[in-house]
Amino acid sequence: MTTTFDKFNLNKDILKAVVEAGFREPSPVQNEAIPLILEGNDIVAQAQTGTGKTAAFGLPSMSMINPDEKRVQILVITPTRELATQVSDELFTLGRFRNIKTVTIYGGSSYNRQIGLIEKGASVVVATPGRMLDLLKNDRLKNFTPQIVILDEADEMLDMGFLEDIENILKFLPAQRQTLLFSATMPEPIQRLAKRRLNDPKFVSITPKEHTTNEDIEQLYYVIEERERDNALIRLLDSLEPVKSIVFCRTKKEVDRVSTQLMAIGYSASGLHGDMEQNQRESVIKAFRNSQIEMLVATDVAARGLNVTDISHVFNFHMPFYPESYVHRIGRTGRAGKKGTAITLVTPMEYHSMQRIAKKVGTNIKFKMVPTLSDVKESQLTKMANEIENTSLHENAQKILDILGDDINLSKISLKLISMLINKNSLQGPNKIGFDQKTLSNLVKRLDDRNNRDRNRGGNRGGRGRSRGNDRNRNSSRDRRPRSRNR
Repeated sequence: MTTTFDKFNLNKDILKAVVEAGFREPSPVQNEAIPLILEGNDIVAQAQTGTGKTAAFGLPSMSMINPDEKRVQILVITPTRELATQVSDELFTLGRFRNIKTVTIYGGSSYNRQIGLIEKGASVVVATPGRMLDLLKNDRLKNFTPQIVILDEADEMLDMGFLEDIENILKFLPAQRQTLLFSATMPEPIQRLAKRRLNDPKFVSITPKEHTTNEDIEQLYYVIEERERDNALIRLLDSLEPVKSIVFCRTKKEVDRVSTQLMAIGYSASGLHGDMEQNQRESVIKAFRNSQIEMLVATDVAARGLNVTDISHVFNFHMPFYPESYVHRIGRTGRAGKKGTAITLVTPMEYHSMQRIAKKVGTNIKFKMVPTLSDVKESQLTKMANEIENTSLHENAQKILDILGDDINLSKISLKLISMLINKNSLQGPNKIGFDQKTLSNLVKRLDDRNNRDRNRGGNRGGRGRSRGNDRNRNSSRDRRPRSRNR
């Protein structure tokens, strides 16, 4: 296989791993960052998740170190345990022909075991901020002098309150070091951190300022009533049939409720949130990565740093509060050059907030109507017909036909078998969900007029309207019956 990574003059064993991994052409962030890092520069790199940032800092860094020194030469700080594990795995894969050993450091695991692994000659440590600072403050790491320090997903560490920990960690590290900062967005605190702690950094910005979302992601929104959220999500899942997807919820309680409901109607789903035990969270993520489950229902914090490249769809069960959260969520799909779809459920009262997010992140989020039940049924019948036409004959099919043949004619047998398939994939719910464009425009205009009148009068009827909508939502899925699926 040919590759254009050889233009960077990477170490030959690192380049061998690149070829083995199937990388053919550098991504934009790799193209710009790798030469700057190999020249010894500090860098500040802004690029979306899923654009190859780990290889962008890992390939040049591991080319420059000497694994024979048997000491930590590269330190990577990441916001979550999950991301630390994923980054460590990828760096191990890319460095294995150089015999580069990596160790992952995070809370909830044995201090002695982690320290012991480092002392056995690890060249790379990937750590979460809390555990790393704990080890440094208590002087539990001897001769810990990494020459390359990487801050990965810096904006996520800011959002999670780790910025002070990062500042303190850097104080324990050698002043003469190369520091690489990678972030999807560049809020003011991250810019100040770079100015204080990096030495004359070079800047890499792959995403133009007016665009902070990945162009490989198709972004859609569906306007519904509050009480229709559950039915809308299920209808879209039935219609789109995502290969692997994440449903983002605002609260842990909502994660539990939505994931339980999806499992009850036959979807291979599991929840993920911060109240779960660490080993349980790791088990769920592993099952999701290995396609043992098709759907993850998660909170923002639980899914931070989730590095799975084959997620086809992201669903925002509720619209996120902040543009940065929107960018983070939808960045779970459309990764590594693959196409993805991001879907947001919005009520008419949230319509303007959705438009503000779209303007803020500089993207076009397209309005779509939720398919009717009749449309989905018709589409599934067409797919079923194609599947029947393309299905290979089973070795026992003739035996069953022989058993039935004396009592039922061939036409009736076919109709009964098709009816059995249709019953197994039966769909539920109302025929129509949500609003069309014309109805939405009229409704938004009426809401705007009412809000203007309320502001002029000092009234608050809009708040009471929202309260009634939330009351309706509590019973939104009461009458839905479980069904079997043949997926």
